[in-house]
Amino acid sequence: MDKYLVAIGGGEIKNKTTLKIDEFVSELVKQKAGDRRANMVFFGTASHDSMPYFNSFRKTYTSVFDIKAEVALSVYGEMSKDKIFGKIDAADGVYVGGGDTVYMLEKWKEKGIDEKLIKAYGEGKIVCGLSAGAICWFENMYSDYEIMRGESGEYKMHKGLGLIRGTACPHFDEREKDFFDACIRENVKTAYCIENDAAVVFKNGEYYKTVSAGGKAYFAENVGGEMVKRELL
Repeated sequence: MDKYLVAIGGGEIKNKTTLKIDEFVSELVKQKAGDRRANMVFFGTASHDSMPYFNSFRKTYTSVFDIKAEVALSVYGEMSKDKIFGKIDAADGVYVGGGDTVYMLEKWKEKGIDEKLIKAYGEGKIVCGLSAGAICWFENMYSDYEIMRGESGEYKMHKGLGLIRGTACPHFDEREKDFFDACIRENVKTAYCIENDAAVVFKNGEYYKTVSAGGKAYFAENVGGEMVKRELL
């Protein structure tokens, strides 16, 4: 049983800028579902359970690709832990939206959602996410969570869930210099650098391919105190 994880660097699902990537994810989820109608559950935790965000997800994955869309509400207590877990169990794929990455991981930890999602990935459910929802699966992630909270003007490294080795940076086309400076400062050895409207696909924990809806992705290594990047194809 192969395990797939799709990390989308950024983009606007509302405006369908990631549509080619969403099509790729949909095909994976449909393959997982087999003869059944495919089912995906959306986590908007990082955006404080934004329902307009979920509606944008549904308009793409249901209206365009005919996948049943469910939502897991984990912020304000509308759904019990058992109900959220039930939605994960019933799903063929999980989509995690963008926003405040650290806030999301804190909320997940409170209810054990992080461990449940790691288990779901291990069971072969297709896991994907955009921005915060992309970088949370890596050992380390480059996050603007303090900026979003008005606490500082810096991006910082933070520990992720550790499903994928290395460090990840979303919106790389907007953050390259700052990210590479942080990598050198914190002695990061390797990093996945994902632009808006690009996705890096991992199969069984290893790099598999890049899917582009206009953006690019790179793998960078620390060579003698300088980050050297190469495009992932």
